[in-house]
Amino acid sequence: MQTTQLGTSNLHVSKICLGTMTFGEQNSEADAHSQLDYALERGINFIDTAEMYPVMPRAETQGSTERYIGTWLKKSGKRKDIILATKAAGPSRGFGWIRNGDTDLSPANIRAAVETSLQRLQTDYIDLYQLHWPSRNAPIFGQKSFDPALERPSVAIADTLGALDELVKAGKIRQIGVSNETAWGVGEFVKQAEQQSVARIVSIQNAYNLVNRSFEQGLDETCFRENVGLLAYSPLAFGQLTNKYNEDANAAGRLTRFPATWSPRYMRPTVFEASRRYAELARAHGLTPTQLALTWCYSRWFVASTIIGATNLAQLKENINAFDIHLPDELIAGVNAIHAELCNPGQ
Repeated sequence: MQTTQLGTSNLHVSKICLGTMTFGEQNSEADAHSQLDYALERGINFIDTAEMYPVMPRAETQGSTERYIGTWLKKSGKRKDIILATKAAGPSRGFGWIRNGDTDLSPANIRAAVETSLQRLQTDYIDLYQLHWPSRNAPIFGQKSFDPALERPSVAIADTLGALDELVKAGKIRQIGVSNETAWGVGEFVKQAEQQSVARIVSIQNAYNLVNRSFEQGLDETCFRENVGLLAYSPLAFGQLTNKYNEDANAAGRLTRFPATWSPRYMRPTVFEASRRYAELARAHGLTPTQLALTWCYSRWFVASTIIGATNLAQLKENINAFDIHLPDELIAGVNAIHAELCNPGQ
């Protein structure tokens, strides 16, 4: 497994990251431990989680994912062998069970979020601490364009950065990153860090897949010039890019297990059509739809690490094995032709 330096940091992460948002909902604690063991056996050293996990977010299960990782860390003794990333929930998503609904990214909330994550993870430091989504109004989670009418009070980036810097200096976190961010947001985080001489972001965790290549519309240049690494999440677009939902509308997965209101961007008719087209293209080149979707992410120059998730070890094995596949120029041209006709339906 290849590794890469994450942004300007001293973190060297595997090109595949194990995502864990199914731990505690679709996966038991024993399943979670088996996945973590197998990932390490395959050379993956990068584990990503969040305080709000698992998904679907519920008061009854919130924090279970971190707790499962914590019990694995205690049992395995592998803390020094992994790069551990987690995230602080932001405001406005209606998660009243997290800090009694007070989830803005204020210094007090950042400190509280870090402390509770450390307790659940049974560790005294987090390698990469990320802001799960912005405090401010921003076009995320399927909102295709910025809407000034949705403006709301928000915590200044400078204040959030100041709190994160204190935690870095205290040794509780090593590096910081953002998630579900925009080009403006990345630039502002970098500018504020330089002006205040505080911790600088080294990564951005955003959706990137065959039906959502919006990262290529300005964020790619911003992150290249600012040396911020992309951690690509949802490479299979909630399972759509396996094409299983075209083959069986009732196929087991997040889009049938969870309400349609949780992931409306992946339920658009154009996403189903694009998934069908990419599946046909993959099979014409001797690949499965899953292999094409994952290899696309693995092979992009701007992707530092791709976050994969699985509900069983067979899926996890297939996802990791796809890293060794090479996409010929003819196949890449075919992908781009479909993209030109069906541009970012899952954005």
